[in-house]
Amino acid sequence: MDQNTLNNRRKFLKSIGVTGLVAASAPFNSYANAQKTEERILRYERKITSNDIIRIGVIGYGVQGHFDLNTALKVPGVELAGICDLYHGRLVNAKEHYGKELYTTTNYKDLLDRPDIDVVLICTHDVWHARITLDAVAKGKHVYCEKPMVYKIEEGHPVIEAAKKSGKVLQVGSQRVSSIGYLKAKELLASGEIEELNMVNAVYDRQNSIGAWEYTIPKDANALTTNWDQFIEATEKMQFDAKKLFWWRAFKEVGTGVAGDLFIHLLSGTHLITNSIGPESIYSTGQFSYWKDGRNMPDVMSGVLQYPKTEAHAAFLMTLQVNFISGTGGQEIIRLIGSEGVIEVNGSNLSLTHSILPEAPSFGGYDSLFTFSKSMREEMEKEYHAKWTPEQQKRTIKKDITFKASEGYSDHLDHFTNFFDSIRTGKPVVEDAVFGFRAAAPALACNESYFNKKIIAWDPKNMIEK
Repeated sequence: MDQNTLNNRRKFLKSIGVTGLVAASAPFNSYANAQKTEERILRYERKITSNDIIRIGVIGYGVQGHFDLNTALKVPGVELAGICDLYHGRLVNAKEHYGKELYTTTNYKDLLDRPDIDVVLICTHDVWHARITLDAVAKGKHVYCEKPMVYKIEEGHPVIEAAKKSGKVLQVGSQRVSSIGYLKAKELLASGEIEELNMVNAVYDRQNSIGAWEYTIPKDANALTTNWDQFIEATEKMQFDAKKLFWWRAFKEVGTGVAGDLFIHLLSGTHLITNSIGPESIYSTGQFSYWKDGRNMPDVMSGVLQYPKTEAHAAFLMTLQVNFISGTGGQEIIRLIGSEGVIEVNGSNLSLTHSILPEAPSFGGYDSLFTFSKSMREEMEKEYHAKWTPEQQKRTIKKDITFKASEGYSDHLDHFTNFFDSIRTGKPVVEDAVFGFRAAAPALACNESYFNKKIIAWDPKNMIEK
């Protein structure tokens, strides 16, 4: 970790000691606890021994593969041992970045066979996630798998069981689960700041071609340079289509659309904040508004999910929204609405505003009272003021709350730090296969609902469709 990053993180951690951030579920109640948390997060200032070294292999060296690798290597004691990708140009790119001696391959199984690799980062098309994960844990590798953990709902339980049986760490790559801002929202909700939760509005909008997955396609892309025959081993047989390889999120044959890409961020973040295990009914609809480029997944989509009452939270309704041609210019917001206020989470920052009803019921104003006779109005007004004092008629005022992460803070780095820490210490991972599936399944059910035009009934406890 470079000195500037280290200084930023130190300043950030000092600031959160004052605000009362939680590291797990209980708020700080003393400066000593804040100091312990600072020590926990900054422990990698200590010397890393040879026993702490973790060697990683990357499977899928596209956009997210680059981002994940760059972040993973910021955690001290993590080293790159190999990269796999089907497109030859990306393997050239890998050697340009990390040297000609770097091990590269187009076959992920060759990478899994290497004894010098402890961990694999799976950053492939969604259709390959479960297959590679199963092969990786069978080979004794720890796994960091990008979201969604699975491409199909029926793949979830086999992955969970295989990870459990292997004893290896599997973490899903939804970095909001490690976000300092989401943990703060979790604390505020649990403390009763907005009283009983009843609705969550979650939005992830964009307004540009790259955001809509129209990534640049290399000029030399063809069936040979991309190992197309190997790629479609996980799909139905298809003729070579560069868009399905490089714009893959837009096609249901290989990706999971806005639901698997963005709904899942909103779902995993909400599940963390609320301690929810998932909804019981799911409905989704969508349309093709602007990016009519051959895709078969909509560019505007909404979902409505009903969460049942549990020991962790009251029943609440959740709305999901993705709009790829949004006049907002783009936004990512989770708005938790309670009976006495709203927590709005925006990235790793949040605001909390209160609106608390007075003890006395409403009376007068936009009310039927003015339609009554004068004598009736006067009689009822007298009775109302006799029953309720002026104080009882006033709204309670509570101070609003604003929380901002320090400049340069990265939840992505914290997510990888948590992952490698679980491997080194054996502590529970922050987003295991069960948590990952409980976020992935409702997202994938949104696609099922959209294509089949039906409400999906879901059993969140047993993680199966009813």
